Amino acid sequence: MTQAVSPSTPDAIADEPIVGRNLPRLDATAKVTGRAVYTVDIERPGMLHAKVLRSPHAHARILSIDASAARSLKGVAAVVTRDDIQGLNYYGTFVKDQPIVATDAVRYVGDVVAAVAAVDERTAFAALDLIRVTYEPLRAVFDPQTAMDPSAPLIFPEAPFAAFPSYGDGASGAALSGHNVSYEFRYQTGPESIWSECDHIFEDTFTFSRMNHMHLEPFATVAEATAEEIEVWTSTQSPFPMRQELARIFGLAENRIRVNVPLLGGGFGAKNGPKTEAIAIRLSQLSGGRPVRYSMATEEVFLTLSQHDAILTVKSGVKADGEFVARQSRVLLNGGAYADASPLVAEKAGYRMPGAYRWKRIDSVCQSVITNTVPAGAFRGFGATQATWASERQVDLIADRLGLDPFELRLKNMKELGEDFVPGETPIDSDLKLGLNLVADAIGYRNRDRSGNRGMGVAIGLKDGGGVNKPAQARVKVTAKGDVVLNCGLTEMGQGGHSALCQIVAEVLACDPQRVRYAPIDTDNTPFDQGTNASSGVAVMGQAVLQAAERVRSSVLDFAAEHLEVDRESIRLVNWQIIDADDRIHELSPLVMHSFGGTGFEFTADGYFKVRSSPRAPLEAPCVFWEIGWAAAEVAVDPETGKVELLQLVVSGDAGKVVNKLGCRGQDEGAAVFGLAQALFEELRYDGGELLNGEALLYRVPLAEDLPRRFSSITQEQGHGAGPFGAKGMGEGGMLPIAPAIAQAIADATGAQLTTLPMTPERVYNALCAAQDRKQQG
Repeated sequence: MTQAVSPSTPDAIADEPIVGRNLPRLDATAKVTGRAVYTVDIERPGMLHAKVLRSPHAHARILSIDASAARSLKGVAAVVTRDDIQGLNYYGTFVKDQPIVATDAVRYVGDVVAAVAAVDERTAFAALDLIRVTYEPLRAVFDPQTAMDPSAPLIFPEAPFAAFPSYGDGASGAALSGHNVSYEFRYQTGPESIWSECDHIFEDTFTFSRMNHMHLEPFATVAEATAEEIEVWTSTQSPFPMRQELARIFGLAENRIRVNVPLLGGGFGAKNGPKTEAIAIRLSQLSGGRPVRYSMATEEVFLTLSQHDAILTVKSGVKADGEFVARQSRVLLNGGAYADASPLVAEKAGYRMPGAYRWKRIDSVCQSVITNTVPAGAFRGFGATQATWASERQVDLIADRLGLDPFELRLKNMKELGEDFVPGETPIDSDLKLGLNLVADAIGYRNRDRSGNRGMGVAIGLKDGGGVNKPAQARVKVTAKGDVVLNCGLTEMGQGGHSALCQIVAEVLACDPQRVRYAPIDTDNTPFDQGTNASSGVAVMGQAVLQAAERVRSSVLDFAAEHLEVDRESIRLVNWQIIDADDRIHELSPLVMHSFGGTGFEFTADGYFKVRSSPRAPLEAPCVFWEIGWAAAEVAVDPETGKVELLQLVVSGDAGKVVNKLGCRGQDEGAAVFGLAQALFEELRYDGGELLNGEALLYRVPLAEDLPRRFSSITQEQGHGAGPFGAKGMGEGGMLPIAPAIAQAIADATGAQLTTLPMTPERVYNALCAAQDRKQQG
C-alpha cells in the first residue's frame, strides 16, 4: 500500500513521483461521512420551493391556461405560464427550440406547461392542481422513420433558430434539413469507385435502445434573481456554457450572472444545458428576488432527458480474404421533442462509424429526428455507443459469413499506432492490436471451451476524446506558507477529477498532495472552461493546470534565486523549501515574509490549453487524443429460456500515463457496468408516447449479483497521450465495446446473431430459434 509522504521529508517527496500513486480522493472523507455538499443541500434564507405541471398529452395545441386560482392560493409566491415568459429566448445546442415552459403546444408526455413557487412543496403541489389547461390533441409520432415521412405532422411548424459549426475536409452539417430532422451530419472520404473492387457487399440494420442516465442526484437548482442580476447554485457539468445560455434566455450581460457549482451526484452527460435553471430563475424574478429551489423527483428526471435510441444501417464492402474496402452508414437518432445536444451527438455518431478499422472509402450520414418523446441528449460515450454497437456487430456478421474468426478479422483490418483515423485528423495514439490481445488473453480466448452453450467474444470501441476545439484555463496560487489553491472549472461528479488535477499540481510543486486544495467553482472567480465532458478533464484541463503549476514554480524559483543570490538553475523547490546545489535547505516562508512584510505574499499563475484549429480537420480541430476501450466476455446461454449468464468480463483502457491508479480503474470498471446495462438490461419502454417504466423501482439496472465473479480491468500506460506526462482521458471508452463483446460471445456459444439492444432473454431466445431455422435450411 502506498504511504503518504510526510512534509518533513522533502527528499522523499522529490524522489518519489506523486503522479501515478494510489492516493486517497480529496472528497472521500466528506462523502462517506455525509458532509459533502450537493446542490440539493443548498439552503437560502426565505427560500421558496418550485414544482411544475406536466403535459398528459404526447402532442397537443394549448388552447388556454387559467392559473388564477393557483396564484390566489395562500403561500404561493409566483406562477409561470406562457404569459410570463414573453420576450425571453428559447434554448438548445445549435437549434434553439425549447422554451422555459410550453407556449403554443406540448410535444411529449411530461412537457412542462407551468411552474409554481410556494413556501413549501405541499403548497406548490396544491397550486398545480388548481391550474386549468385546455388542450387540442394532435397526431403524434414516436419513432424516427415515421416522423420523417412527409405525411407525418410537423412537430415544429415554424422552424426555430438554428446554426451549425464550420467543418473541415469531408464533413458537413445542416440544421432542419428534412421533415422533422433537427440536424444532419455527413462525412465522406475516398473514391466512390472503390466499391467496384469489393468481392462482397453486406448490408445490415441494427437497433440501439434508449437509456436513462440514472444519476443519483436529480436535476436541481437554487436561484436568486431579479431583472438585473442572476445567481444560481446548480448541478451542471458546464458552468460557463450555462452562464452563456442563461444570458441568452434572459437578455442579460454575462457579468450579471453568477453560476456556482457544488459537487455533482453523477451526471454522465445529462447535466449539460438548462434543465431546472431557467424555471427557478423566472420564478425567483416573479417572487421579488426571493430564492427558489427547484429539485426534481427521480420520476421527473425520467421525463426530462434520455439517451438516443437509434436505427443504424451499415453497408460494408470487403475482399474475399476479409480485407475491408468501403463502408457506408446511415444512422437515425431519436432526438425526442427538443434538440438539446442532439446535433453534437449526431456529429459524433456519424463520425465514429468507421470504428477502429482501415477503409478506403467512408460515407456516413447521421440524422437526429424530432419525435413526440422525451428529449434525448448527451450520454456517456456520446454517439460512440451507438456507432460501436453497429460497427462491431457487423464485423462479427462479416466474419460469420466469410467463415473467418472475428478476432483475427479485427486484427487484419485494425489501424496501426500512428496511422491516420481519417485525413486531417489526429493519428491513432494507442496500439490497438496490443490492447485486443491483452483482453483476449485475459479470458483465454484462443483456448476457449465452447461446450455447454458457452462462448467468448472480443470487441473494441474508439472515440475521439477531449472535446471539439475545446479551450481550458486554470490558476494555481501558493501562499507565503506554501499552501496551494487550484482554481479551475472542472466539475467533480464522482470521477475523481479534482483529486487527479491536484496530484498534477503536487507533482510539479513537489509538495504533499494534502497541501493542495481545489477551490469551489463559481463563474465570477473561476477561470474559464468549456465544460466537463468528452473525457477532457486530465488531457485538456490537465494541460492548463500543468502549465499554471509550472509557471508558479518558475516564479518561486526566480524569487528564491534573487533573494538567496544563487544561480537559478542550481536550486530546487521541494515541499515549500529550497534545496541548493550543496543540498542545504532554505525555508521559503521566512524568506517570503521578510521580503514582503507581515502580510506575506501569494504567488499565482495562469495556464491555458487548446488544440489548434485546422481547416483539414473534419471537426474544426484535430482531436486531443483517442479514447479506446477493449473488452472480452464469456457467457453461458440457456437455450430453453434465452437467459444469458455472464461468466467473465475483462475491460481495458489506455490511460497513456496514470495519474491516479484507483481513479483509472474506477473509470474503466464503472464504464463497463454501463455497457453491461446497455447490453442486457436497460431500456426505456413506451406505450405510444407514455413511458411505462419511468421510475427507479421499474427501471432495471444491473445489480451486484449481475456482475460476473471474474470481472477485471487492465489499465494500460502506452505513453502516447497529449495530456500531462503523456496522459489521456478515461471514463467513456470502457463502455463502448461491452455490448458487442457480449453479443459475439452469445453468437460464439449458440450461432444466434443479435442486432437489437438490450439482449433480453426473449430476444436471445428468438435469435436462437432463427439460428436454428437457418441451420435446418442449410
